[in-house]
Amino acid sequence: MTKILSLVIIGLMVIQIIKPLGLPGLKRRADFWKLAVMALALIVVTAGLSH
Repeated sequence: MTKILSLVIIGLMVIQIIKPLGLPGLKRRADFWKLAVMALALIVVTAGLSH
């Protein structure tokens, strides 16, 4: 599950750099780091729930 989640978030980060998603808080290309922070938090939660 964490591998799939990681691939999805990396894909979103690449899309954000190419063309911003336009979601609240993700209006600029430089906001891709927010996706990385969200991914880290989601992976920690997913790993915590699976163990």
